[in-house]
Amino acid sequence: MAVENLVAVGASATDNRYSHGMGGDIKGFSRTVEISASATNASTYDLGYIPTNAKILGISSYSIDDCSTESTATLDFGLFDVDGNITDDDDALNDGIVLGTAATRQPLIKNIADYGRVAWDFVNGVTSDPKGWLLLRATIQDAAISATGGTLTVEVFYQVP
Repeated sequence: MAVENLVAVGASATDNRYSHGMGGDIKGFSRTVEISASATNASTYDLGYIPTNAKILGISSYSIDDCSTESTATLDFGLFDVDGNITDDDDALNDGIVLGTAATRQPLIKNIADYGRVAWDFVNGVTSDPKGWLLLRATIQDAAISATGGTLTVEVFYQVP
């Protein structure tokens, strides 16, 4: 056993004592789409835009109806290029969400250690801020919807400097 005396830092590993809780403005959006019963693998749902330098907060969430109990279809949340600066990453935020299971207010970001990371840092292969905007997109993977469609809602909150 050991006594620990630690200082919490954000996902970018910076000391938060100097910001006095005023690191930037909080912005957000809520979007809803209807996934049809005939949606196939690779169907996409564009949900909104996030600045590349925005810190995506852990309170961001998704909710979804039970869309396909008889299918192995899954859903990924990714970030896609808007300005021609990066390669799209279709599972940057979360992946493998089973569409056969209803979910209410589940974390949009899969790994809690990533809460508060800047958007560009989620995209595979990007090493610095490309400046501009990223599109949040949900993509159906693995199979088609085979029973019923359903509602997908995201609530996204982010902090901009």
